[in-house]
Amino acid sequence: MRHATRDVRWPVVTVYSYISFLTDYGLEDGFVAACHGAAARIVPAVRVIDITHLVQPGDVRRGAAVLAQTVGYLPPAVHVAVVDPGVGTSRRAIAVAAADSIFVGPDNGLLSWAIAALGGAKEAVQLTNGDLWLHPVSATFHGRDIFMPVAAHLAAGLDLRDAGEQIGIDGLIALPAPTSRLHDGAAEGEVMSVDRFGNVQLSIPAADAGMLGIGIGSPVIVRCGRRQFTVPYLDTFAAGAPGEIVAFTDSAGLISLAINAGDAAQQLGLPPGAHVKISPAHGA
Repeated sequence: MRHATRDVRWPVVTVYSYISFLTDYGLEDGFVAACHGAAARIVPAVRVIDITHLVQPGDVRRGAAVLAQTVGYLPPAVHVAVVDPGVGTSRRAIAVAAADSIFVGPDNGLLSWAIAALGGAKEAVQLTNGDLWLHPVSATFHGRDIFMPVAAHLAAGLDLRDAGEQIGIDGLIALPAPTSRLHDGAAEGEVMSVDRFGNVQLSIPAADAGMLGIGIGSPVIVRCGRRQFTVPYLDTFAAGAPGEIVAFTDSAGLISLAINAGDAAQQLGLPPGAHVKISPAHGA
């Protein structure tokens, strides 16, 4: 039977009442449940908030975007995120303190946008204290055997420095910040992510649309590559006619493109990272 070599039963009251959890594990297998169980066996009082487990396999950028846009609405917690195509390689396993929370996961940029959203890293360690892990450690399931057990101990009051060796925060791997700027009467950005409905989220803040004079009901010119098309800027994608492409402000305060009852990402062929420019139609 797998067991924690340091099988501490902590008091009901913990330093962190919550662990948040984001992965690309899916829901068809027992991976998520095994990770929940690993935490519960160490500190039964902690509650796990599942952010999502439906990130496309290995899509670090999508996981980073979802985590960054969610973490500000969560209570102080140990945030565990595992989208880890480099599992079992030399990539580091880390824990990072930011604001009033701790992030635990692979050092592959997945945590970087969320850490920045909370004001930046204050301290970081590489997870080298094997006494906190489940043994034997699977080379392909660090979420169960390393990340979640360490998170449980941290939630229960373990000092961050007791989880491993301190490392410089400047050396943490970070994804490039999404581009967004106003230039020549247009807002330029990139596709941040695509959700399960095919809505295309841009890195362009809705405030930039306002600065260009784009308001609800305005026609907007969208340029991506050599293509150009005009769409209405509406308050919600459902305000468009079925099959109509619309621009709207999403729940993160960013401009998104969607098709009412359709898949905008598929129809427009806009993958994450694609460059997009929007401008008011009267300025074309």
